[in-house]
Amino acid sequence: MTTHYVYLSLGTNIGDRRMHLRQALEGLGQVGQVEVSSSVYETEPWGYLDQPKFLNMVTRLRTELDPLPLLAGLKDLERQIGREPGVRYGPRVIDLDILCFDDLQMNSPELTIPHPQMAGRAFVLVPLAEVDEGLVIPGLNVTVSRLMQIIGAAGITKEGAL
Repeated sequence: MTTHYVYLSLGTNIGDRRMHLRQALEGLGQVGQVEVSSSVYETEPWGYLDQPKFLNMVTRLRTELDPLPLLAGLKDLERQIGREPGVRYGPRVIDLDILCFDDLQMNSPELTIPHPQMAGRAFVLVPLAEVDEGLVIPGLNVTVSRLMQIIGAAGITKEGAL
């Protein structure tokens, strides 16, 4: 089996947000092993603005799953925690996104890696920089720390450890 290193974004803005993040971290054991996680950050909503603030964090996961089976496992975990279909970019109990998967670049109807909007989202880059500021985003050939210098961290408040 091949071991893969994956960066995941976790976000929640409904109900007991910290509990949902804890459930997600524990549940990630179904698909791999969490190696390191960022602090928790409170962030303004993105996309659909008429909703509560989010708690976001990033984790690095070691897994033997390929991208599509990993995605299926993450979607199952979201459902287990209580996510239901809703408005795109709208309120959600939990959101688990694959940011980077090794140095893979892929674009399929189900999944695009690296995450196509991550380079412009401070709520992703701030916790990702805490986990691995030197990570080079595949295809962009730029580090997370450089992206942070470009977009800044407006609207992001560090809430501390989970």
